[in-house]
Amino acid sequence: MFLPTLPISSIFIRTPDKDIIDISDHQVTFRYTDSQTNQSAIRSLPTNQFLMLILQHVLPKGLQRVRDYGLLHGSAKHKRYHIQRMLLHMAHQTLPVETAPEQHTTRCCPTCGERLMVCVGVTRPR
Repeated sequence: MFLPTLPISSIFIRTPDKDIIDISDHQVTFRYTDSQTNQSAIRSLPTNQFLMLILQHVLPKGLQRVRDYGLLHGSAKHKRYHIQRMLLHMAHQTLPVETAPEQHTTRCCPTCGERLMVCVGVTRPR
């Protein structure tokens, strides 16, 4: 295969060359750190699967990682902290309760102008 001729560290940042234990014709054995247990483990994969695992983390030329901009940028940690504090304070506030609309509508009498007429229902002509 063509894997031994490639500089591995130039295409895969998370697995440095020192973590690749063995490269044979059809298999790559490498060391990695399990993210859940934080323990080092060893894994062997066929060469093409190893390359697919590596290349899925490589961005096309000219694209930048999104976390390098806006609130995800490392220097925005202070802003994120203030936003989290504001959201925590808002979580303890109670929202205003909407009052149910009145079921009967009050109308004015067309003759005397009195506001005591309550619409109970609507009749349709036959």
